[in-house]
Amino acid sequence: MTDPDQVLIFDGDDTLWENNILFERVIDDVMELVDPVHPRPSVRAHLNRIERKNSDRYGYGVEIFQISLLEMLTHYHDESTREADVALIGDLCRGIVEAPLELIDGVPETLASLSRRNELLLLTKGHTAEQRAKIDASGLSRFFDDVLIVPEKTVAVYEELVGKRDTGPERTWMIGNSPRSDILPARAAGLGTVLIPHHATWELEVAEVPPQDERFRVVETFPSLTGLF
Repeated sequence: MTDPDQVLIFDGDDTLWENNILFERVIDDVMELVDPVHPRPSVRAHLNRIERKNSDRYGYGVEIFQISLLEMLTHYHDESTREADVALIGDLCRGIVEAPLELIDGVPETLASLSRRNELLLLTKGHTAEQRAKIDASGLSRFFDDVLIVPEKTVAVYEELVGKRDTGPERTWMIGNSPRSDILPARAAGLGTVLIPHHATWELEVAEVPPQDERFRVVETFPSLTGLF
């Protein structure tokens, strides 16, 4: 993998900066409001179903997440959620937006190194304003030749990205932590892929991945990418 003309596409959330740990902390706090007679695994499974439904309908972002939490809590409170609980959920979700951005270890140094030998792109999905705010706060835009925010990462998105830039899929790689969004659709579009597992990857982004081969690699840390590219 020494071709200097390679195009490396990077995910943002939980690849370049921490993200889902903030949502998981809020989920833990809200689940404390549910009567313990309901087992936590079943409550979380119910929340996952609600989040999948709402993300499919409305997209991603803190506002949709807040709606999902309220829907879940109302279900377990027999259709009536206390005003204090509603206010608490609002405060907790506001805390996600206001939290300082935390870069994952080694990201700036690794991007600086990789950008000297490769063309770098940033492809992130979600609520446009929220994603743009995180990108700006990260200070990483200087390393990327282009930054794209999309509602969802699909095979068509990857095919269009490669087609518009006139870069063949054989020299384009997608790098991220999400099997569902970063690996599987990119592979289906013919791109090479690199998975960087994250301990707090959103449950709805987890999926089975194929065995490693020349076009699919797994690395444990972000700086390990310099050994591939």
